[in-house]
This record gives sequence, C-alpha cells and structure tokens, in this order.
Amino acid sequence: MNVELGITGVVLLVILVLFISAYNKAVILKNYVQEAFSTMDVYLKKRWDLIPNLLETVKAYAAHERGVFEKITELRNQNYVGMNSDQKIDVNQQLDIGISKLLAVAENYPDLKANQNFSKLMEELSDVENEIANSRKYYNGTVRELNTYTQIFPSNIICALTGIKSEKLFEINELQREAVKVQF
Repeated sequence: MNVELGITGVVLLVILVLFISAYNKAVILKNYVQEAFSTMDVYLKKRWDLIPNLLETVKAYAAHERGVFEKITELRNQNYVGMNSDQKIDVNQQLDIGISKLLAVAENYPDLKANQNFSKLMEELSDVENEIANSRKYYNGTVRELNTYTQIFPSNIICALTGIKSEKLFEINELQREAVKVQF
C-alpha cells in the first residue's frame, strides 16, 4: 500500500512539474510577444505622429486628391492610445495602403518632391518604415513561437486551461499586395 501511494505521489509530482514547466514556458513566450509588440508599437506611433505633417505638406500641392487625404485622416483621427494590439495592427495595415496611395499622388507633383519639408518627412518616414519592418519580423517570429506552443500537444491543454491564447500575426492584406499605380 505504501509503495502504491509512493508511486502515485511520484506520478502526481511529475505531472505537476510538467504542468508548471509548460505553463512557465507559455508565459515566457507570451511576454516575448508583448515585448516585441511594444517595440514595434514605438515605431508605429512614430509613423502615426508623422502622418499629419506629411498630409499637410502634400495637401498644399494636391488639394484635389481629397479621397486619399480623407481616408488617411479618418484612420489617423482614431485614438491610438485607446486601441488594443489587434486594433493597432488592423489600423496600421490600412494606413500602409493609404500612405502608398499618398506617395503615388506625390509622384505627380515634381515641385512637391523638390520641397525640403517633404523630402525631410519622406526621409523620416523611410527610416520609420524600415524600423517597422524589422520590428514586425521580430514580432511575427515571437508570435509564431507562441502560436505553435499553444497548438501542439500537450502544451495546448495547459494553455487552454490557463487562458493563454494564440496571437494575431502582423501580415499584409490583399490590398497591400497589389502594386500601387502611379499615373502622370
């Protein structure tokens, strides 16, 4: 009887240790995702803050391109601080499309491209876009690890029991896959 009780105790202890280990790994992966998003969020916010200046500069040259300006302004007027990470990803995917259309409009105005303010803003935007691309790679890598961990056995059971869920990748959508048409 003591031997059976001892074996049961050892088995339960092993199960407990495995559960704790799996849970801790899931928490670590979740923290990596949060840290990666926070890093990317800094660059997304920088771009968010650049957009009004870029819009105003282009508006001065291309007042008749209202549709592009209105869509970007509508997106930009949302409360960035109040968004959760999924909303920030969605809005920034839409902004990517709007910015590429804005840049296509700017191509039609040689005086605008020669404007010093516009050139400086474009340089800043280019730097921020490069940082976003790099941080997006890191974010998606950490999300991939977490998502894999939440889907494989037996960690999927521990994650389901503890409420740790898969996260959304920062992907481009179908509109972003299309080439922007520049017309002169």
